[in-house]
Amino acid sequence: MDKLSKTNQMEPLDERSILEFEDESLGSPDSLAKKAHSLDGNQHGSISEDHSNGNMLNRVFRSLKIVVFKPKMNLLMPCGPLAVIVHSMTGHPGWVFFLSLLGIMPLAERLGYATEQLSFFTGATVGSLLNATFGNATELIISVYALKNGMMRVVQQSLLGSILSNMLLVLGGAFFSGGLVFCKKEQVFNKSAAVVSSGLLLMAVMGLTFPAVLHFTHTEIHFGKSELALSRFSSCVMLVAYIAYLVFQLKSQKNLYLSVDEGGTSTEGISDEEVPEISMWESIIWLSILTAWISLLSEYLVDAIQGASVAWKMPIAFISVILLPIIGNAAEHASAIMFAMKDKLDLSVGVAIGSSTQISMFGIPFCVVIGWIMGRPMDLNFQLFETATLLITVLVVAFLLQDGTSNYFKGLMLMLCYLIVAASFFVHVDPNSVVDKPSPPES
Repeated sequence: MDKLSKTNQMEPLDERSILEFEDESLGSPDSLAKKAHSLDGNQHGSISEDHSNGNMLNRVFRSLKIVVFKPKMNLLMPCGPLAVIVHSMTGHPGWVFFLSLLGIMPLAERLGYATEQLSFFTGATVGSLLNATFGNATELIISVYALKNGMMRVVQQSLLGSILSNMLLVLGGAFFSGGLVFCKKEQVFNKSAAVVSSGLLLMAVMGLTFPAVLHFTHTEIHFGKSELALSRFSSCVMLVAYIAYLVFQLKSQKNLYLSVDEGGTSTEGISDEEVPEISMWESIIWLSILTAWISLLSEYLVDAIQGASVAWKMPIAFISVILLPIIGNAAEHASAIMFAMKDKLDLSVGVAIGSSTQISMFGIPFCVVIGWIMGRPMDLNFQLFETATLLITVLVVAFLLQDGTSNYFKGLMLMLCYLIVAASFFVHVDPNSVVDKPSPPES
């Protein structure tokens, strides 16, 4: 009985305490804040929306400042719109070509910068691959427009010039600048990775040599058709080899591509102190914008090549092999020199040799396949003069890379070799180019 009476007495107290607790909760700061939020929800939402819009505008202006207004080279960017204006008003091919070249130069450099920023989020190995890919985007875009216009020799010579420029001028500039900064020691790089890349370059030379030899020895079963069929088959094989190389590089043998410092330890090649200046999505957006603008200027550039050759009295082979790749490789050249001066020679070699490997094993076969789809007879017969130049260049570079060390003298030798190549193409007459053929003497 006592227990029952105590229980009955406690029930109203419990109900009263619960009611009091609910009343207090209704008047608590949290509940008041919720009520205030529900009453002023629309006003608060508009304030937060304005705040987010302000942050978005600030990020856009900051990204524009870093990418567009910060580099001094971007003073050449107005040359791109000027090329479009000159083409529409006067149509002078020499000026259109010259202004398009100057307009593409800062775009190619900024394309390399955006790729470098993206590499902070992807890692060193994937970053080097991205750098080589987007560094070659300019040449590939120009090649696709040239294929569209049926200018197969311009495609062949511009891609060949890109390989020569990367292997001699870009790598030589990196070795030379790094050797001057660190003149009291020999810089080292990963010899194993360089040997694998040299082997791929020799495979590319093999793919280009056999169609040329087949053509000049007149040993084709079906004249004209066998050479093209061999080129397309070899291109498919080279693409398979390049895909296998990517798997080998990114998956199965990652340790082979780690940087080697002076003490012999492995690092990822990118310092932990460096931080990205723009976000990953900003890098992707800028890559899209810059690629689209380069595509537009490339169309004007390709249309004006032959007219510029006549106006400047300059062989079209020299324009395609020397001038176009120097502009297209501006990003690789700047990146390779910058890495070498920071004693990151593995990244310099990766950019220069990796870009050459990608052009030879992916860019050239890709253009053959694209020409096949377009109905253009693009083949791997780069003619005897161009094929011999590529073979000698690959052998020279492979010989200099075999010991895994670098100094300024090696860089000077490579750059002087590039001067010899440039002079050779300046006096070279392309037998398949109508523009380069000298006019017959007057009777």
